[in-house]
Amino acid sequence: MPRTQQIWQYLRLHRGASIIVGHVIVLGTLGLVLLGSALGTSLFGAFAQASCASGDRTYTVNSGDTLGSIAARYHSSWQAIASHSKLANANMIYAGQRVCIPGGATQVQLLTRQVNSAANKGSINTFPYGECTWYANLRYYQLHGYYVPWTTSANAWQWTTRAYQYGWHVSSSPVAGAIIDLQPGVQGASYSLGHVATVEKVLGNGHVIASSMNWGAFPGQITNVEFAPGPGVTFIIG
Repeated sequence: MPRTQQIWQYLRLHRGASIIVGHVIVLGTLGLVLLGSALGTSLFGAFAQASCASGDRTYTVNSGDTLGSIAARYHSSWQAIASHSKLANANMIYAGQRVCIPGGATQVQLLTRQVNSAANKGSINTFPYGECTWYANLRYYQLHGYYVPWTTSANAWQWTTRAYQYGWHVSSSPVAGAIIDLQPGVQGASYSLGHVATVEKVLGNGHVIASSMNWGAFPGQITNVEFAPGPGVTFIIG
């Protein structure tokens, strides 16, 4: 049988297999193209740097940040940040990326907005003289012109919960003039009552100098003590 006839016969016998293989190759190629396009779009969206609108605040993402945690810090929502930052994938952000915070308000501005309702501002200091709670309340009044509104169920360690209940701002980031609340045993605070003091200054390393009463080895005295933000530490302002 001539060589050309042998080849033709082989192709006829294996025509079905050839068609199947051809289709598999075509589908595989299309799949790779689509996958590459999707990945390219996601990567481009993730690594694109936001150009924030006038009035927005620019935030640089730190390791461990999520849009949810950033939104909570700036009293916004992750949807608003994703929209303002034109993120293709809200679940894909990376350290060093810039995102846009709507409205442009800084954290200090958000923390220092006074509560409008008079019910959320105290007019008297009911805490026992000589206790850290009495002095923190007095010093806060000297700085802001009003006392804390809670008077019961208010040992030092409870002030964070009470602040939430009265609509005061509670943050893990320090600001001068805020009340610092340490939970029991944190950084030397009483193991039964915790400790409150008033932030006089925020240092360059993020620590604070807070005026305290009845701290450690100085019962009944007012001292300036250095504290560090961290677990069991909150900052309260109304």
